[in-house]
Amino acid sequence: MTHTVNDGHNATQPDGVTTARLTVAPVAPGTATLLPLGIDKIRISGGFWGHRQQLNRDAIIPHIARWQERVGWTANFDAVANGTVGHTRSGREFSDSEVYKLLEAMSWEIARTGDEELEQRLQSIVERIASAQQPDGYLNTRFGNADQPSRYSDLEWGHELYCYGHLIQAAVARIRSGHHDRLVEIACKAADHVCDTFGPDGLAGVCGHPEIETALVELYRATGVRRYLRQARVFLDRRGRHSLQDIEFGRSYFQDDIPIADAQVLRGHAVRALYLSAGAVDAAVEADDSPTVEAVERQYQRTLQRRTYLTGGMGSHHQDEAFGDDFELPPDRAYCETCAGVASIMVAWRLLLTTGNLAYADTIERTLYNVVAASPSTEGTAFFYTNPLHQRVAGQPSDPDEVSPRAHAQLRAPWFEVACCPPNVARTLAQLATYVATTNRDGVQLLQYAPGTIHASLEDGQDVRLDVSTRYPDDGEVTVTVVAAPRDRWTLTLRIPSWADGATVEVDGQVSRAQAPSHTVHDAAADSRIVLRLPMEPRWTTADPRIDAVRGTVAVERGPLVLCAESVDLPGGADVQALRIDPKQPPRPVGDGAVAAGVLFVPNGGIEQPYGRLDAYIEDAYDIELPLVPYHRWANRGPSTMRVWIPTR
Repeated sequence: MTHTVNDGHNATQPDGVTTARLTVAPVAPGTATLLPLGIDKIRISGGFWGHRQQLNRDAIIPHIARWQERVGWTANFDAVANGTVGHTRSGREFSDSEVYKLLEAMSWEIARTGDEELEQRLQSIVERIASAQQPDGYLNTRFGNADQPSRYSDLEWGHELYCYGHLIQAAVARIRSGHHDRLVEIACKAADHVCDTFGPDGLAGVCGHPEIETALVELYRATGVRRYLRQARVFLDRRGRHSLQDIEFGRSYFQDDIPIADAQVLRGHAVRALYLSAGAVDAAVEADDSPTVEAVERQYQRTLQRRTYLTGGMGSHHQDEAFGDDFELPPDRAYCETCAGVASIMVAWRLLLTTGNLAYADTIERTLYNVVAASPSTEGTAFFYTNPLHQRVAGQPSDPDEVSPRAHAQLRAPWFEVACCPPNVARTLAQLATYVATTNRDGVQLLQYAPGTIHASLEDGQDVRLDVSTRYPDDGEVTVTVVAAPRDRWTLTLRIPSWADGATVEVDGQVSRAQAPSHTVHDAAADSRIVLRLPMEPRWTTADPRIDAVRGTVAVERGPLVLCAESVDLPGGADVQALRIDPKQPPRPVGDGAVAAGVLFVPNGGIEQPYGRLDAYIEDAYDIELPLVPYHRWANRGPSTMRVWIPTR
């Protein structure tokens, strides 16, 4: 059953644009099985994610702003205004988008906290961007200005439309949080330019990097201007019809090989494929186009089943940042770009809202804890771009004052030549509360477990107010206190993770078993106390035997956390290559990690060739207690080797 968003009102702005005040969230579909709750309705008050939201506010966002200023990406807009950009521009062709993603992160953070100083900083950047916009709405610092290539002369690699997409998403954040300001004006003017230029009678092209599609749909949802939705559908309908030039990696790199609905699995560049899928779902929901939603869901499901790493990471090819074939998931060559993790969450969230399938919240949880949380350092001033599951060589510490030219993971770096991941992490953390819970006509669904408060209004106008207390994922107990409840029938649905065998729910002293994907409590009265208990013992995980690269190995998980072995925890800092593990002895919980029975081999250093009898390569072996730590923490203690999948004894 679907129903329409009903928590907004329309207001006509001076320019005649009608804007719909919707949920204070990045995604607000016109119709959905489940409706998102906004940042103003959910507050995370501490714990794992509360700490990271505070880190985002205090360290990550300021760090990104400083680096964008330092490397000249913000100044590119000034250079357009003063006519020097053709000779002075810095950064890659898509660097404008990183400034826009920062603005989106700032916008959600302002909506979350009301930070007045951050508001002033945002407005200062916006004024510089405004000075670079041309009268017809065109806005780019790499193309279309004096002494630069002409507009839209390189749709394959130029990223002009992609940059608009991130600009528009920043403006949607402002609209949704009640601001109708200069940033909104800039973005709407740019969106109108896109519609005028690329409409049915205009340039018959698409962007090499999808992003504009989901942004235009959300701008339509936020403003009510239908031409934005129509243009998104034009771009989506053109995709897969060879609008772009063929390249070395093939048109599948751009998802321009076959129409969206004809694909069987996500392929090509992982971030591009996932952004395109998100946009396709958004547009299909607004058009009541269930076949397209079903096609994208089918593709995403197969991708989860056959092309996704244990951490939730996606993308196994380095050279083209792309998906591999089915079951091609080498842990040491895993690319798993942080941005692909963010994009996967975007797709899973949209499918969850439209289908009501709470299992997608499992995917979101896995990816949040093991990809997004892994990227920033504990100080919030260095980041992983890629997230391999096996590090063979201990990296060298990055110079905190230098831009890293390489994306592959050794240690986190303060900044990159391609710095798409840090602001993607920042905007995700700032909007994180929107993933915690949803509502429908019958009640509230609690999807992610973090301490805080939830306020939902059901379709009949009755309020639900919940207090959530938990140390999850340090332990598995989640206590929900009903502060206010409807007088009539209502439901509280708790997501039960697929790994949580033996979960229980206690309601006012009455205990019952709970099974995935959810457990529903009916008609809880005000002051009711509901306690969810999830089993958090470390558990063995094995892989499908068709994944050749990890055959004969096991991994250890604890709750939503993937664990790993790091050389800094081994005797003498031994290499993790020499590890074996005994799966016959269950791992024991220690802190937020585990200890397992392991064996450490002493390799024979005199071997001249890598092939021969097994005993020729080993001088000695001895038993050890093997510490396993959460994967998201690895490499915070200095250079190390690391592995998630460990060969069995």
